[in-house]
Amino acid sequence: MNLAQLKPLHRSKRVKRVGRGCGSGHGKTSGRGHKGTGQRKGRAYYVGFSGGNLPYFRRIPKRGFTPPRRREYQIVNLGEINDRLKEKKEITPEELREVNLIKDKNKPVKILAKLKGEFTVRALFKAHKFSQKAKKLIETTGGKVECLEL
Repeated sequence: MNLAQLKPLHRSKRVKRVGRGCGSGHGKTSGRGHKGTGQRKGRAYYVGFSGGNLPYFRRIPKRGFTPPRRREYQIVNLGEINDRLKEKKEITPEELREVNLIKDKNKPVKILAKLKGEFTVRALFKAHKFSQKAKKLIETTGGKVECLEL
């Protein structure tokens, strides 16, 4: 390799110099065309502007209500606990995180009763919420349920 063979990784892009006469190719209207919003300074376009038509967001129907402080629970089924945590005596969000049943130990956890076959885990379950069926299943097998504060 010689110094003569060295080349830059990319060409630097030339700055478009507008409004410098007809010979430059960007004279007179400076690449903005004739009349209209695009030609004026400040461009009064906004996100969702569709050429003067009614914007898409205003065309579609709005329904329902989205609560601003909605609480999202991480859901864990008793079947998954039955498969992965049979030997544990206490099942907490930290334990569930270790076996990748939940992603974040700081978000609230809800335990549901979905499972195939028999539920055999006898342990103290600590979670933020339980479904009624899950609570009943845990207590009938000899386990205990403890709700954590949100």
